[in-house]
Amino acid sequence: MSDTPADPPGLDLARLRAHLDSELPGVVQGPLRADLIEGGRSNLTYVLSDGASRWVLRRPPLGHVLATAHDMGREYRAMTALRDTEVPVPHTLLLDQGTDVLGAPWYLMEYVPGTAHRDAAPLAALGEQRVAALGRQLVETLADLHRIDPAAVGLADFGHPEGYLERQLRRWSKQLAASRSRELPDLDRLHAALAERLPTSPTPALVHGDYRLDNVLVDGNDTITAVLDWEMSTLGDPLTDVGLLVMYTELAGVGGGIIPSAMTAPGFPKADELVSYYAELTGRQAADLDWYVAFASFKLAAVAEGIFFRFQQGRTLGAGFERAGEMAPILARHGLSTLKEN
Repeated sequence: MSDTPADPPGLDLARLRAHLDSELPGVVQGPLRADLIEGGRSNLTYVLSDGASRWVLRRPPLGHVLATAHDMGREYRAMTALRDTEVPVPHTLLLDQGTDVLGAPWYLMEYVPGTAHRDAAPLAALGEQRVAALGRQLVETLADLHRIDPAAVGLADFGHPEGYLERQLRRWSKQLAASRSRELPDLDRLHAALAERLPTSPTPALVHGDYRLDNVLVDGNDTITAVLDWEMSTLGDPLTDVGLLVMYTELAGVGGGIIPSAMTAPGFPKADELVSYYAELTGRQAADLDWYVAFASFKLAAVAEGIFFRFQQGRTLGAGFERAGEMAPILARHGLSTLKEN
């Protein structure tokens, strides 16, 4: 039997090792191995190891994607800029925006130990007080992000806040159109309702774009040690992050666990408590919150349809993708209900 580590889908370990030895000489000591982290629904995440040290590599999914939805450079730049702020992020090590090594852009960052809570049972085992405290810490970390002066961390040009909501709605409509394989009349109705009711955004801030409990790592002391998945970060309307967090809280556990169930654990703050605490910490009142929650539903539906499209083509990696097709109709109904369009 060969001792040569097998290449996981999406990685050529020999090419990768040669590149790392060239760009980060002496960092990798032993044979390089890689394991795909299960559970991701967008970019592919691998844990690399040489037997002594570990790192994390991120690359776009295989197959059909909207290019701007999987921007490795954006994700890398955001984490690099936030390294010395109150927002905990992994230390970034190397960005490769070419395609010679892996056939797609990718980056390498440090491995941060911790738990990304997706399921209710392990979180509930902590007890209601600890769960409640973690929920509050999740809001505190989001408030810390939204309080950062983008210019102070070199991100003054990280986005174009003017017209942000209109562009976001157009962008995710484009994503949906590129992945459409069936009729979704409720989702079309939701898009029309959102377009008719665009709110006026508050003062812009750094926006994560996919902020939720299972996109943070939590250590054994219940401390958030890293915020992950910055691929959709930008300068924009901070209430889009709040609306997304509310939507994930309201729909926790839906779709047989496609939407993480952890936020159903006893003690986790209800959606209105999260919003009130955010307003207390930031001074921002979540005006027109129903629009932001409904937009979050539309956005996630577009993401789910992209996953469903790639699954139908046999271009997804990992388990659980076969149920992605259930999500768009559920999310569309939730968005319409939030806007009282049902």
